[in-house]
Amino acid sequence: MHAADNAPREDGGTGRFGDDEVQGWLGVLWGKSAKRAGGVLNLLLSHIFDTAAVAEQIWDHYLSLSARRMLNEVSGGQGCRFFAWLCGVHDYGKATPAFQHVDAFSAEAVLRAGLSWNRHVVDRVRWRHDRAGAYLLRRDLGEACWGEEQIEWVWPLVAGHHGLFPPLREVREPRGGRGELPGRGPAWPRVQKALLSILTAELGYTDLAEVQPARAPTRAEQLQLSGLIVMADWIASDHRHFPGIDDLDRVSLVGARRRARDAWKSLGLRGGWGELPMPDADTFRRRFNETPRPSQVLVQEVAALMGAPGLMVVEAPMGEGKTKAALIAAEVLASRFGLDGVFAGMPTQATSDPVFGKVRDWVARIDPDLSSQVALLHGKRRFNKEWQSLLTSAGNEPDTYFDGIEEDEFGLPDMWADPDEAPERRAPAEWFLGSMRGLLSPFVVGTIDQLLYAATRTKHVMLRMAGLAGKVVILDEVHAADVYMSQFLQEGLRWLGQAKVPVVLLSATLPPAQRRALVAAYLAGATGQEEDEVELPSEPTGYPNVTAVWPEAHRVRSEVRSAETWRKDLYTRIEVLSEPVTAQQERADDTISPGDKAVRALLRERLAEGGCALVIRNTVPRAQATYAALRAEFGDQTRLLHGRLNAGHRADRTEECLDLLGPPDDERVRPDRLIVVATQLAEQSFDVDADLLITDLAPMDLLLQRLGRAHRHAWEVRPPLVKVPRIVVTGFEPRPDGPPALLPASVSIYGEYLLLRTAAMVLQAEGGTWAIPGAVPSLVSRVYGPQAVVPEAWSGAESTARDRWKREQDERQRNAEPFLLTRVGERDKPTLAGLHFGHSRGVSGDEQFQSLVRDGERTIEVVMVKGGERGFHTLAGRRLSINGEVAPDLLDEVLFATVRLPATLTEVAERELSALSGWRDHPWLRYTRALVLDEDACAVLDGHQVQYDDQLGLVVDG
Repeated sequence: MHAADNAPREDGGTGRFGDDEVQGWLGVLWGKSAKRAGGVLNLLLSHIFDTAAVAEQIWDHYLSLSARRMLNEVSGGQGCRFFAWLCGVHDYGKATPAFQHVDAFSAEAVLRAGLSWNRHVVDRVRWRHDRAGAYLLRRDLGEACWGEEQIEWVWPLVAGHHGLFPPLREVREPRGGRGELPGRGPAWPRVQKALLSILTAELGYTDLAEVQPARAPTRAEQLQLSGLIVMADWIASDHRHFPGIDDLDRVSLVGARRRARDAWKSLGLRGGWGELPMPDADTFRRRFNETPRPSQVLVQEVAALMGAPGLMVVEAPMGEGKTKAALIAAEVLASRFGLDGVFAGMPTQATSDPVFGKVRDWVARIDPDLSSQVALLHGKRRFNKEWQSLLTSAGNEPDTYFDGIEEDEFGLPDMWADPDEAPERRAPAEWFLGSMRGLLSPFVVGTIDQLLYAATRTKHVMLRMAGLAGKVVILDEVHAADVYMSQFLQEGLRWLGQAKVPVVLLSATLPPAQRRALVAAYLAGATGQEEDEVELPSEPTGYPNVTAVWPEAHRVRSEVRSAETWRKDLYTRIEVLSEPVTAQQERADDTISPGDKAVRALLRERLAEGGCALVIRNTVPRAQATYAALRAEFGDQTRLLHGRLNAGHRADRTEECLDLLGPPDDERVRPDRLIVVATQLAEQSFDVDADLLITDLAPMDLLLQRLGRAHRHAWEVRPPLVKVPRIVVTGFEPRPDGPPALLPASVSIYGEYLLLRTAAMVLQAEGGTWAIPGAVPSLVSRVYGPQAVVPEAWSGAESTARDRWKREQDERQRNAEPFLLTRVGERDKPTLAGLHFGHSRGVSGDEQFQSLVRDGERTIEVVMVKGGERGFHTLAGRRLSINGEVAPDLLDEVLFATVRLPATLTEVAERELSALSGWRDHPWLRYTRALVLDEDACAVLDGHQVQYDDQLGLVVDG
C-alpha cells in the first residue's frame, strides 16, 4: 500500500491557516533557528510538515510489510496517515515560551506578534520541548475525548523523541514555572491548538478525535515506532534538503512533500526486499551453487511450518553449513511474515568479516540491486578490505560518519554537490552510516553486540529497535554468550518476541539449559507470560536438530526435528600432553618453557612428513611464547594470530590463514607444512582446516568448537602421520591422587569448576576416541549438567569450585540488571513512560557500549606512532607533521597501528595517554589515544616495558 492510497496529497497551496491573528502567530513561531536551518529560520509549521512528509516517504519506500500491517491495525486502516501524524506532532512542544525564548533574535519576533511570557521565569526554569510537547498533547487529546489507554502510549513517543523516555512526573511543568512555560493567557493555547488542528486537517482527518487509534500497540511496537519518528525527524532536520522557510505564505504540505521526495532521492535511501517470493525446493541450489545437506533442508522445511513469527534454534556440527541454512530460513520467514531485511550477528569482529561477504553474495543472488544495501557494522570495519573498497568506489572516505550527534544536529557532510553525477553506490546510503543509525540499513552484518546494545537502557535505543524490528534476526555461536552477556541476549529476545520479529539462533555446542533459557525469554516476550510460566518444547533427540517455537491461537506451538549430518562421524583420538604448572612457568622470561618444548617436540614428530597444525593457547603471552619457540625451529612455516596484533596485521593474517587453510576449491593449494598459533580468535566461525589440533584445556563446549577446526573439510589427501583426526589437550597437569593442576590464567578466564569437569572427561577418553559430531550434545550436556563426571578423589575440589562458580554466576547476573532495557519488575508495563529512568548516562561509542554488555576486564585501544623531539612517524616509518597531523594518504597507515592494551594497563593508559595535538580536529583521530614509541618501538607504561614486534605483536614485560 502506498501513502497515496490513504492520505490526501493536495491542500490548495494557499498558505492560509486560520484567522489573521493565528496566522500572524504561526508566521513567527520557529522550529529551527537560522543557525540550524542553513542560514534562514525555519518556521515550526514548516518543520512539522517536513517531518510528516518524510514519514510518508518512509512508508512508501522503507517500511516493511509487517510494520505497515501493524500500523494499519493500530490505526484502523489509516496506517500511513496516522504514522505521518505521529511524526509531524513530535515537535509540538516547541510552540511554548519554554522553547521560543531560547533563540534571542527569533524570540523578539514572537514577542512582537503578541505571544508573550515572563522573561525572568523562562530564563530561570528550563523545560525541554520534548517534555512540553507531551504535556500539551495529553491536554489536547484528553479534550478530544481520546481514551486514556491511547493517550498514555502516544505521549511518550513525543516526550522521548530526543532519545530518552521520561516518567510522567518529568513531563509536567517544572516547579517554579508558574504556568509561564507552556504559555499563559488565551493566545498560547489558541496557537498551539491551531498548529495541531492544521497538521491533523492537512493529513485528511476531520478532527483530532478521528486520529484516535483503534488499539494500543505492544510496548516493543511502540519502541519501533519511536525509532521511526526519530528517523523522520533527523532526515527532516537536514538543512541541505530542508532549508529554512521563514514566510508562512510559502509553507504548505504540498511543498513539504516535494522537498521530502527530493531529499529521499538525493540521500539514496531505500528499504530492502519489499515483497519476497516464497523459496522453493530449488532455492538453496540457486543461492549457493550447491546441493543442500539434510540439515539445511530441514531448517528450510521447519521455517515453512511456522504459523507466526517465532524463534528457531539450529544446533548442528561445526562446518555443517548453519549460516547458509539460516539465510534460506530468513528468506522463508521474510516472505511469510513481511520482513524487509536481515541482521546477522556474529560473536566477534573477526567472525563478522567473512560472513559479510557471504551475505552480500546471497543478497545479490536474490536481487543484484540489493547487494549495495548490505552494511558491515563493527568498530573495526574500516580494516575490512571489501567494505573499504565499497565505500571508496563510491567516491567518499570510508567511515567518516561516527561523530557524536548533539541534540539538534542531524545533518551529514555534503559528499556530492550534484547527486545526479555521483558514482554508483555500492554500499548503503551515507545517512545509514551515521552514528546510531547502522541497524536501520536494510541488511546488516555485525557483532552480536549490536543486538545486545538494543537491550540496554541507553539513549536512542529506539533507533536500534526500529532497525531490528523490520528484519529477520540471525545470531550465530550463541553458546559464546556468558552469563553476563546472556542477560542482555535474553532481554533482547523478549523485546523481539513482543515485536513479532523472527529470530534464528545457531550453535554447534549449546548447553541444554542455555537453550531452554533463550527459548523461554523469546516466548515470554511473545506471549506476555513469565519465563517460568511458558510452555517449553520437548528436548531434541538427534543431532543436527531444529527447535522452533511460535505463538498461535493463544498458545505456544513448537516443532522439534532432527536430521542426518552431511558426513559420517569422525572418530577423533584424544591425547593429553601434560604440562607442569608452576609459578616459574607462568612468569615470562627468555627461556623456552617445558610446555612449549613438549609442543615443539610433538610437532616435530607429527609433521615430519608435512601437514598443517593449529595450536590454540588461552592467553596472548602463552601464544607469543609458543610461537617464538616454534618459529625458532620451523621458521616461515609458522603464523601467529591473537588480539594484541595491530589492526592491520590482524586483518592481514586472518585473511592469509583463511586463504591457506580454507575449504577445498579449484584454486586453493594447501601448504606442505604450516603451523598456526592462535588464541580464542580461532575458536569460532574461523573456517580453517587443520590436520592436527593442539589446544589448552577449556570448557567442553569451547573445546569442541576448537576441535571443529580439525579435519573440518573433505580434503582427499593428508600426510600419513596426521591422516587420523586427533586433538591434543595440554595446559594442565594430571595428578594420580587428586584433581589436576590448572593454569591460573585459564582459571581466571573460565573458572575452575567447568575446567575440572572437562578435564575429567578428557582424561576418561585419553587413548580412545570421541565420535564427532555425533557425541557433541552428550559431551556438552554431561559437563554442564548435574550428573557426576569427576573421580571420587576430585569431588571435594569440584564441590568447592561449584559453589564458587555458582556465587560468581549469580553476582554477574545481578551486575547486568542496572543496565537492562527493562528494569526488574517492569516487564508488564504497557507503555514506554519512564523507560529511561536511571539510564546509562554518557554512553557512546563502541568501547563504552562494550563495557555495558560484556563484563570482562575493561580494555582500551591505542594508536601506536613513533616519535621524539623531531616529530612523529607512522609505525612503518613514514613522516607525520611535527604535531602529528596526518595527511589523507597516511590515515589508513596510522589507523592500522591500532592495538588493544592488556587490562592491567587500562587505568594508566586512560590517565596518561591522549590524542596528539595534531589529531584534535580530525574526525577519526580526535577521540583516540596515542601510544608514542621510541625508535625501537618501545615505551614504558606504569613501570611496564611495552614493545611492538612485527612478528609477536604487542609484548608487555611483566
